[in-house]
Amino acid sequence: MSQELSAEQIQQALQGISVPPQPQIMVDLQMEQYMPDPDLEAIARLIAQDPGLSGALLKIVNSAHYGLTNKIASIQRAVNLLGSRSIINLINAQSIKGEMSDETIVTLNRFWDTAQDVAMTSLTLAKRIGSQAVDEAYALGLFHDCGIPLMLKRFPDYMSVLERAYANTNGEFRVVDTENQVFNTNHSVVGYYTAKSWRLPEHVSDAIANHHNALAIFRDQSPRDIPLKNLLAVLKMAEHICASYRVLGNQAEDHEWNAISALVLDYVGLSDYDFENLKESIRELGVR
Repeated sequence: MSQELSAEQIQQALQGISVPPQPQIMVDLQMEQYMPDPDLEAIARLIAQDPGLSGALLKIVNSAHYGLTNKIASIQRAVNLLGSRSIINLINAQSIKGEMSDETIVTLNRFWDTAQDVAMTSLTLAKRIGSQAVDEAYALGLFHDCGIPLMLKRFPDYMSVLERAYANTNGEFRVVDTENQVFNTNHSVVGYYTAKSWRLPEHVSDAIANHHNALAIFRDQSPRDIPLKNLLAVLKMAEHICASYRVLGNQAEDHEWNAISALVLDYVGLSDYDFENLKESIRELGVR
């Protein structure tokens, strides 16, 4: 049973960190909400494509107002819990966050495109390898780089530094190490605190914080951090399949994957041959 939230309650709940929503998604949502009978499933599908909107939605649903025993990561379930009136209030609240310049939109398209691709690919991979955390895999794919637009907002030259980070061929040197040197912080840390502010499940937030720390995590052969390893294994395979190194890093080669692939594939029990076949079948499905 949905509990209707007023526009004022929505605005209050959304105070703090916000990632800008994609303009085209907002247009599509506005069109849907003006229908005589808005389709909640169509609205959920649109929201699930956008990290900022999904984060705002989960922040509200995981708040004390709803009193859920465990925090959720399912966009569809969150939409059903809120109901159409509260969802429309959420859309309207996000639509008045302020206009972005054309240059900013073009730059952020790189982030939005990879977020959607990696989320869908993570979902498909999680199902293929029999993961029990399909919703969480999708959420991590969607949110893992949510710190990027916030870093870009704070540091205008951020994308050039990120490209330099992806260009580093030293397998021991993490993408975030370059960011730390230049900015004294990085998109994984900012993403972690963003996820915390959105009240995402703790293990999803932890995976966001560690998504460029995979080498150390998978080198650890102890049975610790199994949920984290399960999520990160799916994410790192999805990032490679979706060529995040090319879209975000502007690189011809995935240096990070080269350093971690053997450990990740060994963890999930896939050979290089198995993974190549899996990658091709996912691409044939048109997932990305």
